Amino acid sequence: MSPIRLLSIPLFVLAATAGPVYWALPQGLGAARSLGIVSGWAGCGLLLASLALMLREPWLAHGLGGLERMYRWHHRTGIAAYVLLLVHPLLLAAESLPGNRQLAWQTLTPFGQDAAVWLGWLSLLLLMAGLALTFEKRLAYRLWRGLHVGLGIAVVLGFLHLLMLGIALPAWPALGLAVVFLGWRFVRDDFGLAAHPYVVDASSRVARDMVEVSLKPLAAPLDIVPGQFVLVAFLTGAGFRGCGEFHPYTVSGILDGGIIRLGIKALGDCTRRIQSVGPGVPVRIQGAFGDFLGEPAQHPQLWVAGGIGITPFLARLRERSPEQPTLLLYLYRTEQDAAFVDEIRAIAAGGGNLSFRCQATGEGIPDADALLPDAATLAGRECYLCGPPAMVGGLTAALRRRGVTARHLHFENFEFR
Repeated sequence: MSPIRLLSIPLFVLAATAGPVYWALPQGLGAARSLGIVSGWAGCGLLLASLALMLREPWLAHGLGGLERMYRWHHRTGIAAYVLLLVHPLLLAAESLPGNRQLAWQTLTPFGQDAAVWLGWLSLLLLMAGLALTFEKRLAYRLWRGLHVGLGIAVVLGFLHLLMLGIALPAWPALGLAVVFLGWRFVRDDFGLAAHPYVVDASSRVARDMVEVSLKPLAAPLDIVPGQFVLVAFLTGAGFRGCGEFHPYTVSGILDGGIIRLGIKALGDCTRRIQSVGPGVPVRIQGAFGDFLGEPAQHPQLWVAGGIGITPFLARLRERSPEQPTLLLYLYRTEQDAAFVDEIRAIAAGGGNLSFRCQATGEGIPDADALLPDAATLAGRECYLCGPPAMVGGLTAALRRRGVTARHLHFENFEFR
């Protein structure tokens, strides 16, 4: 990743935080009250940055280093904003300590206060609830997403709190930006205004609980290259009840006429339903995102795929053979879970730079040290990993022990909650 893209999000977050703080920088006040004001405005700036980083626009994701990177920073800035906003009333109350505890309590408690203070505390409580749900992975996605709306409401209430306190500037512009970002996300992304119309052209089973679906464009096709992923919503069609939710899927193949293939494994309610999808079902697609495998190969490579993580490598192999000597290590639980093995073996047997190894690892995390090549073989190789987070984490640690540096490690993950 270029230095500009690497620094893009940190610089954006810094600017969004520093701007309100500079405007509201207090003078002639006590230390605790000054810090309380600074923490409140810094939290507001981080909230706006967090809202901007949840937008799913391909051009924005490309400029900021990828959609997954944006989502990681979205979570980080949201958590940092909550901490600063939680500290804000505590510091304001601390101004009266230790001499006047009664005044400190009156400053802190919403009881007996006007609507402005109540709005501030309601915003803070909604932020607390929303962030707690962010870490709850067991909730169904549809329920999680609905409850997550509370974070957007909390942001709006927070800026209304400032307006009711008589702080028109910069509260009005900040509220306007918050409404724009939330509306943009809801209308263009969640509601699907930015999506492109496709239709299911074919579907075939490639392994246990895994199908490969071909999607045909109904208008101008998306510009997609191997290694990228798209956000797809399967709608209701003949004999199929769609989920209507956008989920990420890596492209497994690109055909003439703009037809794309997606490998989809049953990992949840929606993907389990897609296992029975048939031709003619309408689809909406957003993207494409990511640049995994996008850099021209200058050195020998190691590709490691776990389960459904084989799809970006398959798309690349279907387009052309590797330019450099490449070892593809494909791991799956059982032989019934092995998808596309015969096709990849045929590609490897056809000559070229591809070497292929596959292995059933059983349940649990595979023994990375036993599976990976030795340090001498790995020297100078670029390593690309795609699969379950636990597997990727174990393989990463093993590769680092073998001397592979961080800049030679590349990942494909989908952690958008």
